[in-house]
Amino acid sequence: MPGEIDPRAPLDPRIDTPGREGLTGTAPANLYTPVVESEQITIGPDWRPLEEQPAWRQDFPIDSPQDHYVARRDFMKFMVLTSFAFVVGQSWLAAQNWMRRRLGQPEITKIGSMSQLPVGRALMFAYPGEHDNCLLMRPEPGVLVAYGQQCTHLSCAVVPRLEEGRLQCPCHNGSFDLASGRPLSGPPRRPLPRVLLEVRGDDIYATGVELRTV
Repeated sequence: MPGEIDPRAPLDPRIDTPGREGLTGTAPANLYTPVVESEQITIGPDWRPLEEQPAWRQDFPIDSPQDHYVARRDFMKFMVLTSFAFVVGQSWLAAQNWMRRRLGQPEITKIGSMSQLPVGRALMFAYPGEHDNCLLMRPEPGVLVAYGQQCTHLSCAVVPRLEEGRLQCPCHNGSFDLASGRPLSGPPRRPLPRVLLEVRGDDIYATGVELRTV
């Protein structure tokens, strides 16, 4: 029949021919592409492309999309710098502890943080080994003290009495001065071992033990 299309003939690749009318897949590929909203399009005030804009304009954008991009970029810079500082700090701490082990000294160990130790409270920790019980105390703002918890008389565990400014041994009623660790009363004659402390930001580190006889 005149005008009838031979079904054996190859399809015309063009989308506007009668032979493709009604067939699936004949719409242009970009027909259903989501339309970008106008407020998501960055346009410079001089209408030049973004890559041709001055550097200062890229750091101080005038529209919301580019401003969000700058905020994300600055956040990523902050995260990278923070991670780098953390790695450097941990590497330096590891190097210090390696040297201390070579010299037979106890390692630098994190034992707590300022945020978890309110004023007037005490915190137990182990230093330098896991069986060496110690007490970290914060009797007033800006003051930190730490001692071994075993009484120097017969190794009973002392109890902090921060409000009284002392540590009490319940076994034989001995007591020690909170500020210095020296004995105040009872059988003890030697001071408590003092744990040396260092505060780095919010973290509290034990850096050594001072053994005293008087």
